Amino acid sequence: MTLLQRMEEVERRIAAACERSGRRREDVHVVAVTKYVSLDMTGRVIRAGLTHIGENRWHHAEAKWNEFRNEASWHFIGSLQSKKAKDVVGKFDYIHSLDRVSLAEAIEKQAQALDITVRCFIQVNVSGEQSKHGLAPNEVKPFLDKLSQYPHIEPIGLMTMAPYEAEPEETRPVFRSLRQLRNELNETRSIPLQHLSMGMSNDFEVAIEEGASWVRLGSILVGQEGD
Repeated sequence: MTLLQRMEEVERRIAAACERSGRRREDVHVVAVTKYVSLDMTGRVIRAGLTHIGENRWHHAEAKWNEFRNEASWHFIGSLQSKKAKDVVGKFDYIHSLDRVSLAEAIEKQAQALDITVRCFIQVNVSGEQSKHGLAPNEVKPFLDKLSQYPHIEPIGLMTMAPYEAEPEETRPVFRSLRQLRNELNETRSIPLQHLSMGMSNDFEVAIEEGASWVRLGSILVGQEGD
């Protein structure tokens, strides 16, 4: 399939998932994950109108960011080491993987120096898999309370990664639990967490049905080199 054909197919599936769940299509946003494709392919993706770009390592993203920095919004979607925050803060518009105080301190320090506010998703390990990063669900509220000490961090939502399942329907409890956690947290927050970053190529339709506002799509949308 060509890039345009993949975009059309993904759009059809997103619209259908929104219709099934009674959601508005404009409330679901797509991050095109370009971490496995070249500078040239990333340019094609952006020119095709996919202007939210996801990368998970700065050393892989650097050349792409330097070339297209003003043509897209940049999402850092990988685990972020505290010592690497200086490479990411000020370049990426969104960080999807805030999950510990030491990282919050590093982001705050850099953001304060740049006089900017960084929009962050709190990463939650809903499934409990040891291989996954993120806070346990019961750790999220105290962590958010702690973030009030960091005025240059704006928590805008929660992020999770579901286990890979051959049958995407089996991921539903994970996504539903994240939505329920967000709703419970918002009952006590003056500034609500608006967004849920959840759903990837294998399970994005289920994630949308359960309330995802950002889905992170790589091969199913961007494709592979040579496509």
